[in-house]
Amino acid sequence: MALDLETLRKMVAQHGRVARVVIAEVKGSSPREVGAAMLVWPGGQSGTIGGGALEFQAAQQAFLRQGLTRHPLGPELGQCCGGSVTLLTEHYEAADLQNLDGPIFARGGGDMPLAVHRLLDRARAQGRLPDTQLLQGWMVEPVEAPRDPLWIWGAGHVGRALVTTLAPLPDYAITWVDTAPARFPDHIPDHVTALPDPDPARLMAYAPHEANHLILTYSHELDLALCHAALHHRFRFAGVIGSDTKWARFRKRLHDLGHSDAQIQRICCPIGQKDLGKNPQAIAIGVASQLLTQKTGGQDAWNRHCSASGA
Repeated sequence: MALDLETLRKMVAQHGRVARVVIAEVKGSSPREVGAAMLVWPGGQSGTIGGGALEFQAAQQAFLRQGLTRHPLGPELGQCCGGSVTLLTEHYEAADLQNLDGPIFARGGGDMPLAVHRLLDRARAQGRLPDTQLLQGWMVEPVEAPRDPLWIWGAGHVGRALVTTLAPLPDYAITWVDTAPARFPDHIPDHVTALPDPDPARLMAYAPHEANHLILTYSHELDLALCHAALHHRFRFAGVIGSDTKWARFRKRLHDLGHSDAQIQRICCPIGQKDLGKNPQAIAIGVASQLLTQKTGGQDAWNRHCSASGA
């Protein structure tokens, strides 16, 4: 988990004063992990520290307290988790964010402890961000890295279900492509850019080379054109909605277009998990599972999911 500075800045700009409540430490069982956070403003909130009585109380008191507070979940709140959590509550206005930037945000009372100095020095020397943690009374959080680019091609039922499922995750900056503005819903979630174009395949050249692609348009010919364009363009992963029969035909046609078997095998089709069914939301859940597994387990994990989905 990391500090989502982009969202914090946006909420402060909209609401003026925002409280941020983050789980700083967990002992025993807890509904959320260290680093889980929510933002609270008069009349609203976003994010979650696990719901239930803990979140309700923390939201109610967000502007009544600051700093670290410890909460035994059973004795204090009647929750069954059996552990305790330490919350850090901080208040932010625009001036508080002017000098707040990455890659690591460390703060606490008094002089910085030697242990925190060593943690920061080690992180810089190794070129990696530390885990979110409370260390000798100081809160250390990595500032959220840029989101991975994810291009979703198609705004039909499955495309909409995918965007609804994936947009709340902090992992992806989504570009959503279809042939006309009317293809998109009225509300586009945060971190999603709608990009209408009558010839979507030509937009493939503008996608970052490290992007993930999910191809699920209303047209098999358009899906094929996007696969063809993707294979002429660098990408991290690409997946296509469809059946084994559809992909067998696509493989032959892509081969006829000059792509080698090794190139074609980089595209995953079908995507999702067959055993979850064909409901758009079920497909979205299966695809989201693939993406998150790929993110945590690398290319091999993606390939295993792809093989399983087409089995």
